[in-house]
Amino acid sequence: MIDNASNSKGSTALTIESNGIDIIAENERTAKPSDLFWPWFAANVSVFGISYASFVYGFGVSFIQALIVTVIGVTISFGLCGVVAIAGKRGSAPTMVLSRAAFGVYGQRVPGVFSWLISIGWETFLAIMATLATATVLAQMGWSGGTATKIIACLVIAAMIVSASVAGYHVIMKVQSILTWLTGALTIVYVVLTLPQVDFSVVMDRPAGSTTAVIGALVMLMTGFGLGWINIAADWSRYQSRDASAAKIVAWNTFGGALSPVLLVIAGLLIVGSNPELDAGIASDPIGTLATILPTWVLLPFLITAVLSLVSGAVLGIYSSGLTLLSLGVKIPRPAAAGIDGLILTSGTIWVVFFAQDFLGPFQSFLITLGVPIASWAGLMIADIALRRKEYDEKALFDPQGVYGSWDWTSLATMVVASFVGWGLVINNFAEEAAWNNWQGYLLGPLGLGGRDGEWAWANLGVLFALVLSFAAGYVLRSRKVARQENR
Repeated sequence: MIDNASNSKGSTALTIESNGIDIIAENERTAKPSDLFWPWFAANVSVFGISYASFVYGFGVSFIQALIVTVIGVTISFGLCGVVAIAGKRGSAPTMVLSRAAFGVYGQRVPGVFSWLISIGWETFLAIMATLATATVLAQMGWSGGTATKIIACLVIAAMIVSASVAGYHVIMKVQSILTWLTGALTIVYVVLTLPQVDFSVVMDRPAGSTTAVIGALVMLMTGFGLGWINIAADWSRYQSRDASAAKIVAWNTFGGALSPVLLVIAGLLIVGSNPELDAGIASDPIGTLATILPTWVLLPFLITAVLSLVSGAVLGIYSSGLTLLSLGVKIPRPAAAGIDGLILTSGTIWVVFFAQDFLGPFQSFLITLGVPIASWAGLMIADIALRRKEYDEKALFDPQGVYGSWDWTSLATMVVASFVGWGLVINNFAEEAAWNNWQGYLLGPLGLGGRDGEWAWANLGVLFALVLSFAAGYVLRSRKVARQENR
């Protein structure tokens, strides 16, 4: 029997989606590859992308180097999302259910926990930024930016995120298509207003960085953009028609996800590169700081754009984190799962905004830590997708006695080894703000890479290692097993 969180099928009308982790019915699989553009573009057309320029320059690279790694890193990372999205078309189930083919029905819960944590982290982070940006921008406009404003902003933002995620796929797709035009247009206005402040002589005078600095910036961009979404990529392609082109799914997913971040980070490289004083403010309040260089009359439209774009990204995260929660074995309806994650998001936002002293440092430390096992999972998942020639055995995805089994020890062992080595090749870049994470980097010394204080320590090699090693191991070690599964 197919285990589902709700026995009734969701309607394509703008009503609350009742589908949980069950297989999407054939008559509901009406989406086209081009439909994937809207959620991915809307979730990533955020002025927050401009602030990534500060993080890139933090590695000590030149403008040209930063430009190259931005185009390559962002595009490749969303391209990998597109590959994972192929699984959604083949199996019509959420990403973490489909990964049962690679890890086993019960074994999938191991990467599922990491996936749930990183989704919760992302959506909470976006809600936090939206709340802080509201307070900062309103204060610049001469209105109150104090505690009362933050409380109201926090509650309103959380309500918007949770409401959309509870409504489900069809409402989200409709809302995202509208937000794409609105936030896209207003973001262009921001860029146009700030570009006159660009000083090309200052930007081009930045000295070039080392190879390790370039690799570090590249991996940071990959982790911060596409790899941050890769664990939910198939959630948005599971309504695709069975005859949809896999190549078009990859292309539209990549185009929708990468287009705005590439352009926004490049704009940020020019803006931040011309205003080095923006760096300090971006570290504590990225979007609020970017508003400081705007004329007063445009602050309110800027605030609306910023908040809506962040809400858009958080909606994708919380919707998928609810699906992941169900894939871990929690027996509740999908809307209830989204509601539970919404409570966690709201609590986390309140804690950070009103009690925590710093959040960006600990968050980035948290992101790179979870990025290692998620990169390993992605490598194994992509290898599994590359090995398969047929669609998934849908019933077996919910049956531990089926062709995928209960535990795939090869995949789990690969993930453990890749994560162990990967964590040994990354360091906590925020040793003071997140001292609890200073255990990483233990292989940099033994492998002759200069230790935790060496140049390679900042390259975040562990993420790339976990991704590539897991893909290679999964492709080689599981090829015969996948062939046997498909021949049964």
